[in-house]
Amino acid sequence: MSDEEIPDDWAAAMGEQADAEEAGDVPTQAGGIASAELDELVDETPVASTGDVKMDAILDVPVTVSMEIGRTNLNIRNLLQLNQGSVVELDRLAGEPMDVLVNGTLIAKGEVVVVNEKFGIRLTDIVSPADRVKRLSE
Repeated sequence: MSDEEIPDDWAAAMGEQADAEEAGDVPTQAGGIASAELDELVDETPVASTGDVKMDAILDVPVTVSMEIGRTNLNIRNLLQLNQGSVVELDRLAGEPMDVLVNGTLIAKGEVVVVNEKFGIRLTDIVSPADRVKRLSE
């Protein structure tokens, strides 16, 4: 591309860069590439340690909590044949703990309880944070 084909804005910017380099205002490396001093790149913002993390910012974020008693795979033919009274076999045994999921991630296991004529779940085992991270990467 010749100087005649360069747009005026680009030509002006390139001229300013060349003038700054000639005046010694911009340090350059070989090939005219501007270099930056290391202290220019340092972020002066203090980093909070893990003990100083403010949880207030996320405490009001809504999440979906669900309980899963089991799963199964059905083909569409069998799914369409289901009607009232049909029994679907799940992959869990009777009496096994239910999974407690938060936004689809397993966080605990528990057993069903009835409180004031409403179903609830009593947590019997909490999944450790390390195990939760492992499950996310699977």
